[in-house]
Amino acid sequence: MDNTLKIITGLFIVILVATAVFFIQPQQSVPIPITIPDTSLTGNVTVYFFYGEECPHCHNVIPFIQNLSIKYPDVDFQVLETWHNESNQALFQSLHRKLGIQSAGVPEVIVIGNNTPLVGERDIPSHLESVIVEQLKKKQ
Repeated sequence: MDNTLKIITGLFIVILVATAVFFIQPQQSVPIPITIPDTSLTGNVTVYFFYGEECPHCHNVIPFIQNLSIKYPDVDFQVLETWHNESNQALFQSLHRKLGIQSAGVPEVIVIGNNTPLVGERDIPSHLESVIVEQLKKKQ
């Protein structure tokens, strides 16, 4: 019985170590090519709203974004979940690099043309509509 216990314990340790190595290894991801639209040519105003599925602050802002999208039907609202979607996360990071934005968090809004991110459940409702109106006036 003593040998059987040693064998079972040894197998358990091997399985535990193998599992730990599998989860600790960094996942290699293939870069996803991202094209950021140039809205200066089309005359459109594009609003990128980045959120995380489990983020309670994001869910507090989503109804505000939905209302603005109804109020401004000519504005292109892109609502993008970044925690579970690699393509959206790549766009989020690409926009940050292109615009020289250092911080990265959700909820976040970037209005192309203004290029200054609005972050958080206080800043977005307080400032987003005025930024949209400003960009719409520039496009006229």
